[in-house]
Amino acid sequence: MYSNKKYLLILLLQAVMLMTINCKKDSSPGSKHVSYNPTPHEIIIPAGFPYMIIPEDNPATVEGIQLGRMLYYDSIIDKGNERACGQCHVQENSFTTEDNCLPHINLAWMNSYLWNGKVEGVLENIMLFEVEEFFETDLNKLNSDNGYAELFKKAFNVDTITSKEIAYALAQFVRTFTSNNSKYDRFLKGETTLSESEEKGRLLFFSEEGDCFHCHGTILLTDNSFHNNGIDSVPSQGRAEITGNLNDIGKFKTPTLRNIEFTAPYMHDGRYSTLEEVVNFYSDGLIWSSTIDPMMKKAHQGGVHLTAEEKLDLISFLKTFSDTSFINNPDFSNPF
Repeated sequence: MYSNKKYLLILLLQAVMLMTINCKKDSSPGSKHVSYNPTPHEIIIPAGFPYMIIPEDNPATVEGIQLGRMLYYDSIIDKGNERACGQCHVQENSFTTEDNCLPHINLAWMNSYLWNGKVEGVLENIMLFEVEEFFETDLNKLNSDNGYAELFKKAFNVDTITSKEIAYALAQFVRTFTSNNSKYDRFLKGETTLSESEEKGRLLFFSEEGDCFHCHGTILLTDNSFHNNGIDSVPSQGRAEITGNLNDIGKFKTPTLRNIEFTAPYMHDGRYSTLEEVVNFYSDGLIWSSTIDPMMKKAHQGGVHLTAEEKLDLISFLKTFSDTSFINNPDFSNPF
């Protein structure tokens, strides 16, 4: 059952949508209330970012994004009314938590999801997985809720809510999660300069000596692929659990380094709590295994062997990926 605050929010959103519709509808004497007249929302692609795939059957609308925002933070989508997307994906942690789920950062440019890549495609695909398999959403709860029934009608012109519309609303909201205002972004645009330590770290990051750029060298700071990065001598299944290919044992999705300062713990199993631990691992803790990625060129010697100063410089540079405007953006916050 809704709290009073939640109920009032739904009424407010309905009023805003109705005002928008009344401004647009036919003013002829016989015109009636138009329940489906969604307002297009333009998603701005940052300069230098790749093309964003937006399915033709799920264009961004004000109504769809507002609905998705509510669903993202509402436990009504959970079969047991105990969980919500926003509980595992906390904004102040760049939409992750200590449970070590992959952060929701620039997710619209990904083509595979979860650490082992179980779900592939676009945001609608992963959100449908979340609705049907993770949350096991009870559709009866949403269909019997008059507030949500009206919001879905306005956003998708449906009288009966299905998993598809829930997933599509969530996808519209998460597609707005764009992070492109870090110090590194401003540096690339010539709007700021890096400190001496940050610049040394940048040169190290993009060199064979530091060996970071092979997996994290794109503007998204991920290659959107899977790698065995030498974390275990007998690695867990990883990608092989999905593909059945023995060569994929130990391969896990490359996480973005954007907002890496806020997304601890690190690695697929969350074994490292700090950036210092991560850098120490790549410096001196690599472990060879039969499926280790060929790009881990220094695995035979245990790592890239950075000096203490180089480690500090690299961490300084990694922190230039922090985008505090993203983790404080009110448009992404809990509306309840």
